[in-house]
Amino acid sequence: MPETSFSNLRAKLKSYCDRAVADREPILVRRRKGDDVVILAADEFESLQETAHLLASPKNAARLLSALSRARKGSTRPMSVKRLREASGL
Repeated sequence: MPETSFSNLRAKLKSYCDRAVADREPILVRRRKGDDVVILAADEFESLQETAHLLASPKNAARLLSALSRARKGSTRPMSVKRLREASGL
């Protein structure tokens, strides 16, 4: 993870914001008198929040991890959205 000082961030704020968005990578900001902070593209933050929400329930986390395992093993076949809707009664 790239990092910078708060003073450097202040001098080049737009550049660091553009970099966080373009590189899709957080930037650690070190501060002398205070805890460090991170600059992160908003949609990356939203994705992290959604992932945390989906994994917050142990039952849902187990279901998702099981589905991921099956997909990685190739024991499932891709399904169109139309077929998925039909299969689930939607």
